[in-house]
Amino acid sequence: MACCTAVFGQDTTLADMLTETYEGKADTLTECLIKRFMYTRRGYFYAVPVDRPDRANQTEFIYWQQAHAMDVLVYSYERIKDSNPTLAQTYEGYFNQWFANHANNWYKDENDETGFHNEFTDDMCWIALTMTHITEATGDEKFIEMAKTLFDTYIEPLGYSDDEGYWGLPWKLNNADRNACTNAPGCLLAAKLYKYTGEQHYLNVAEKIFSFWQHVMQTKLSNDGRVEEPPLTYTQGTFGEACRQLYGITGKSTYMTMAQKVINYACTSNRCVYNGILRHEGTSMDQSIFKAVLIPYAVNLVLDEACRERYRKSILQFLAKNADTLWENLNLAAYPKIYCNYYWAEPFDESTVASMGAMVSGASLMENVARMALALKNPTAINGITTSTSDNGKVYDLNGHIVASDATRLHMLRPGIYIVSGRKTVVR
Repeated sequence: MACCTAVFGQDTTLADMLTETYEGKADTLTECLIKRFMYTRRGYFYAVPVDRPDRANQTEFIYWQQAHAMDVLVYSYERIKDSNPTLAQTYEGYFNQWFANHANNWYKDENDETGFHNEFTDDMCWIALTMTHITEATGDEKFIEMAKTLFDTYIEPLGYSDDEGYWGLPWKLNNADRNACTNAPGCLLAAKLYKYTGEQHYLNVAEKIFSFWQHVMQTKLSNDGRVEEPPLTYTQGTFGEACRQLYGITGKSTYMTMAQKVINYACTSNRCVYNGILRHEGTSMDQSIFKAVLIPYAVNLVLDEACRERYRKSILQFLAKNADTLWENLNLAAYPKIYCNYYWAEPFDESTVASMGAMVSGASLMENVARMALALKNPTAINGITTSTSDNGKVYDLNGHIVASDATRLHMLRPGIYIVSGRKTVVR
């Protein structure tokens, strides 16, 4: 049975806590996601299975969800690009189609030259974050350059300071409400743009948003680890990852402390977990995809050696339990019509319509647990990504993300260990 049910001693390493790599399981779920939900000629995803006659109508307003569906393929790409270059090339085609068709953006602005502008600020943040992820995976900078354009042109200009001096982003155009679902990805996006450009301005924005949301959590949410009320997995994960990135940039312990607090809350609180498994958060396309956002950021925390070991081990064990439980409840005989349920401890009800959001959440879980297992079992790999001399000098952090386009930008990075052309380089 699953490694997650075992009891481990203090001397047990994280790698020892996993009994498999989960690669085959990740392959299966990602293949089913593509075969059953993806419009491959345009690079985006249907809300319901491809053979549903109403698939186009069901998908009309599915935009921010496209980011997280595509993220699953990006994680798969990172995992298989060396072992299966043909499939990786197919994925690159999907990335480019997704980009060319503006991720199914339903909002039409005749003054928008990008095609990605949307009235919802958070939607643009999520789409831009996936663009940065594609650049990190492929090295193609057109994606992150578009993310930068979106942030500079449409996202940041909406921000404002309140009477107390806290700066944040509103939820949408002509709406002053500043919520977690916008400011968490906004903070993370600003941090990632700083890492890409080295421009202090982006770091300033990320830190301003952090200060704003830390204030919200301390004054309105009892400072118990909730990022919003009710606590939802996607904002818990995203704000935690923003904090983890800020720690990596600045070295300030406040950020790592917050990252541990909010992601651990999502993995332990009975507000987010039911019987040891991430809870059923709802059947809407928004609600069903929430867990897909948390999972990769929880994995990033496990793989970050700056995180306290007790958090790394407990979150790893929790994620493995969720992955094993999901797999046990899948109808594998129905391939490729293998569908993930909204709650992973129960099988999908075959009499109902399958949900792209639920499928993405399950596939994200398996892809990222596979990424976690590979990174821990192969310490010469970087988060499951192996670099080579063909990387043309790109600079990676120890989480496998491209942090600079070439070694001439090393001086812009904070002190630490980086990977350049497959070799570790120390920046002092």
